[in-house]
Amino acid sequence: MVKLYSIAVLNKTGSNPIILKSCSDLSSFGYFQKKSVGEFMHFTAKMIVERSERGSRASIKEQEYLCHAYVRADNLSAVIISDRDYPNRVAHTLLSKILDDFSAAYSPQVWSSATEESLKFDALHVYLNKYQNPQEADAMTRLQRDLDETKIILHETISSLLQRGEKLDDLVAKSEDLSAQSKVFFKTARKTNQCCQYYP
Repeated sequence: MVKLYSIAVLNKTGSNPIILKSCSDLSSFGYFQKKSVGEFMHFTAKMIVERSERGSRASIKEQEYLCHAYVRADNLSAVIISDRDYPNRVAHTLLSKILDDFSAAYSPQVWSSATEESLKFDALHVYLNKYQNPQEADAMTRLQRDLDETKIILHETISSLLQRGEKLDDLVAKSEDLSAQSKVFFKTARKTNQCCQYYP
């Protein structure tokens, strides 16, 4: 069964994108893993948006996960993290809808100063639930043909997004978004070669 894990709306500002709103379904992860998995989903979303060009779409494979991203020319961005079988077209149609709805609710002036706690955008939870079944959602999205003409860049791994000389381990170590517990979780998972069973 396909699964949507996380949706995040971000403002791509400089080298540190800001998460404006996010929601996730971490019910398939163990109780003690949920906090670290949630932090890594935020970390991953910010890293992808930071390294993506404005006006671009991408889908990035990482083990059994897919990260779908849309960074608009006005810096408003969204990232969906799903399992590997979730259809790209449905994910990218949903990204467009989310950003259209978010920009209708909040102006660019709000994006620049807002925090996740200060904004109310319940539509994310609705979309996360509604789009868990892509076949059902796909019936609604078939009418949108504009995506067929949009180039979606497909990356085989998160590492392909990193700049020359950058290492994921170093980014994790430097990250201020990850707690000490999550950094230890990452290192332990790397050592036992099971990291990708727990986070994208």
